[in-house]
This record gives sequence, C-alpha cells and structure tokens, in this order.
Amino acid sequence: MTQTSTATKGLEGIVATTSAISSIIGTTLTYRGIDINELAAHSTFEEVAYLLWYGELPTQDQLQAFKQDLARNRQLSPQILQDISNYPRDANTMVALRTAISSLAFYDPEAGEMSPDANHDKAVRLLAKFPTVVAAIQRYREGEQPVPPRQDLDEASNFLYMLKGEMPSELDAHVMDVALILHADHELNASTFTARVAASTLSDMHSAVVAAICTLKGPLHGGANEAVMRTLEQIGEVQNVTGYVRQALERKERIMGFGHRVYKEGDPRAKWLKKMSEQLAQAKGDPKWFDMSNRMEEEVTREKGLLPNVDFYSASVYTYLGIPRDLFTPIFAMSRASGWIAHILEQYADNRLIRPRAEYVGPQARRYVPLDQRS
Repeated sequence: MTQTSTATKGLEGIVATTSAISSIIGTTLTYRGIDINELAAHSTFEEVAYLLWYGELPTQDQLQAFKQDLARNRQLSPQILQDISNYPRDANTMVALRTAISSLAFYDPEAGEMSPDANHDKAVRLLAKFPTVVAAIQRYREGEQPVPPRQDLDEASNFLYMLKGEMPSELDAHVMDVALILHADHELNASTFTARVAASTLSDMHSAVVAAICTLKGPLHGGANEAVMRTLEQIGEVQNVTGYVRQALERKERIMGFGHRVYKEGDPRAKWLKKMSEQLAQAKGDPKWFDMSNRMEEEVTREKGLLPNVDFYSASVYTYLGIPRDLFTPIFAMSRASGWIAHILEQYADNRLIRPRAEYVGPQARRYVPLDQRS
C-alpha cells in the first residue's frame, strides 16, 4: 500500500510546539507579547534578556540585581583564555566560538546539575561570558591580548570596549545595544529549534547552546549578514549596484539579505537596522556602505518584490562599528544566546522528547540477496 504523503519539506508551516516566549504575527514580532518596536525604542538588552527568561519586564531593583549578576560573571578562567590563544589565527570564528563555549562546561561547577536553580545560575554565567569569549577570539586573532571586562559597563558598551580596548561612543554603544535586542529571539528559528531538541533529551544547557551555535553557523541562518557584506565589498561602488543586481537575477543567483520564510510583507527588525546604518554613515562621514545597501534594496524590491530582512542592514551596521565581517555571526550568537536560553529553560520546565517521524520514500519491501548472488 502506498503511504499518503504527509511530509512538509523544511517543516515549513508546521507547528512543532507551544511557547510563551516570542511570536510572529504578520509583520509584528513580539517578545513575551511586547512589540519589538517598543523594545528597540525604549529598552536595553539586559531588560530584554530578563523579559525573555522570566516573562515580565524587571523592576528597577530586579534589573540592577540582574545587571550586577551578569557583570560579576564576565571573566573567563585562565584555562579558557589559554585555549583560545592556541586556536589557529585563521580558524573559522564560529568553530572557535562553539569550541570555547563548549569548554566553559569544564570549569562550571554546576555543568551537569539540572535543578532549576542550577540552570538559572548557568544561564547567567553563559550569557555573561559570551561577549568576553567573542572579544577574546578577535583580540587573539589580531595578535593582541584580551581586554579584561569591566563591571561598570552595560553589555553592549562592555563588548565594544573589550573588542577595541577603548570606550565606544554613545552612538556606537546605543546601536550595539539595539542590535542585540533585535537579534535576541525569533520564535522557532532553526538554531532555537535545535537547542530545544537537544534540551528535550535532558542534555545539559552548555550542550544545547553549542548545538544551537552549530546550526547558526550555516549561511542560510546566521551567516547571511556576512554574505551580504562580502557582496557589497565585491560590488565596490554605488554605481555598480544596478548592474550587479540585474546580472545576478539573470543568472538566477540568490541575493542574500532579502526575503524571509515567515515575513512576507517585510521584516520589522530591518527598518531599525536601516535607520542605524544611516545614522552611523552620517556620524562617521562614510556614506558608501549605506548608500550601496539602499540602492540594492531599491533594485531588488523593484525587480523581485523582495524586502530586506534582519541580515541585510546589520552587515553595514557592524562594519560601521569597526567589526570584521567574519565576526558578524558570533555576535548574532552572543545576542541570540538570550533567546536560546529562554527556550531551553521553557523546554526543561515542561519537557517531552522531540522525536518526529519521517515519511519513507525508499524502495518497498525486498529480500536480502547473498553476496555471491549479487551481479
């Protein structure tokens, strides 16, 4: 009997679980029911992480305690720093990141503990150390020593400080903070789904986060903004954009940073990144990358009807912040770790092993043929 086809390629449109963390309805993205536009306009990354984990915005005292908890746990052990210093200078940054985050479990006193209190403590330590790891990877690649984290700075400012060894401007710190908010969570995306699958086996939090990092590494997920910047560098100048787009479309090549599996009428995060790209271009007196991006948006939208997604303008934003393009995806992970952890905690709280079925499309039942009878 032929089995009725039930498989959906890429699980597109399949509802795999329930979650109270984030939602996408039309062009509206919410974290715990609060529109991303309100959070980007008024909140901070620390507030957003607290909201994702605990379901409510923190009070002043709760926020202060949470920020202090994060700040106290930013430091990396000498062993981790030594390990990172020994990575090949030309190592893929996501390979370096997944290795370092995995290694944190060696030195976490509660790595294998699964109580709610232990998982809360690990969550704080992981989120706090992510920026320190990313900054250390980059510093060693540049032949420099890591810059120790400061406890008096917020997450965004401290990351840029550790990366560059100098205090960021107020605009740079604000842009970094908003970028972290915009990337913090996005419903059941590929890396978050992977984290929940790992957590559903009751594997530990470090393992679930590393599984998510491995998924984010792919160019169809976290690597898209790096591909956008590579394309802009290849095009070179604003006047070359129109010709490039038309030739790429004639060759039926995919232009990274446009379209989205879920958003059909535009990614709400993209407008914030476009605005910040323009602000940075003006502040730094270097309009090239914004102008190129803006022209490309006009061309692709006119020719294909596709709108930019979160990856498109984040490429020029990070470039204006002085961040090399192969660090874009680790920074994505640094932010999305807050969402991964929220989903891991939610999975632990009401767990059932995630074990879907596959529709078999191979040969029908047949007999084993002995080796000497095979032609």
